[in-house]
Amino acid sequence: MSIWLIAILLGLVEGITEFIPVSSTGHLLLTEHFLGVDNTGNFFHSEVFNAVIQSVAMLAALPLFGERLASLKRWREPAVFSYFFKMAVAFVITAVGALAFKAVMKHLHPGEDSLLPKTVMPVATALAVGGILFVWVESWLRGRKATDTVTWSIAIAIGLAQVVAVVFPGSSRSGCTILIALAMGLGRASATEFSFLLGVPTLCAAGAKTLLDAHKEHAVILWGPLIVSSLIAGLASFAAVRWMLGYVRSHTFTGFGWYRIAVGAALFALYFGGGLH
Repeated sequence: MSIWLIAILLGLVEGITEFIPVSSTGHLLLTEHFLGVDNTGNFFHSEVFNAVIQSVAMLAALPLFGERLASLKRWREPAVFSYFFKMAVAFVITAVGALAFKAVMKHLHPGEDSLLPKTVMPVATALAVGGILFVWVESWLRGRKATDTVTWSIAIAIGLAQVVAVVFPGSSRSGCTILIALAMGLGRASATEFSFLLGVPTLCAAGAKTLLDAHKEHAVILWGPLIVSSLIAGLASFAAVRWMLGYVRSHTFTGFGWYRIAVGAALFALYFGGGLH
């Protein structure tokens, strides 16, 4: 298959799934696997490729949160300062946790060029477990009153949830953060907004560090396909986020939970049937 077509398909998958709690990393890994580009050393199956297109996908959807971002002009107001300071603390928790985890993994597995899973089973497991949790949490929340205020405990928990997403590819960064926020009483729209905005510095920082590390290691970067994939991811992300923001105003996340369970079950069936490795 043409590398340009692969770049377009992966960009489309990333853009659609980055903000929706079904795991963009998991879907990228699965798409790469079925396209036959998941072999070691393949540029499309690398932390560089994934990190860059994820960063672009997040940035492309920023205009949809113009009202919240505009409030930064009033940063001296207690409510505004508190919101973004909590986000900054959640980001620091994520950064420290992710760097510590990657340092440990590099020490335990020296020479590994990527921490991404080599098989689909970790992704299938994370998708299924996350799906079950979404269905259960939404059922538990039925009839309960939610808050629109991001408390310190919620912000800290969301920061830790992003670390969980780093440790378990396929669990979904947005899925983990939204799930813990819902469980702690935050409303769906507020949980969705905080999760997305926190993802911007998180994924952009990860993308920048990954690119810097690749430069230091003189890694081969296919800039043409990377740029094409990033542009497609950005356009798809904008459309997906716009749809998602409208969806959460009148729907629960139960549908996403069942989708994750179905995909996980299908992958398990294919694996034990000999169709996957």
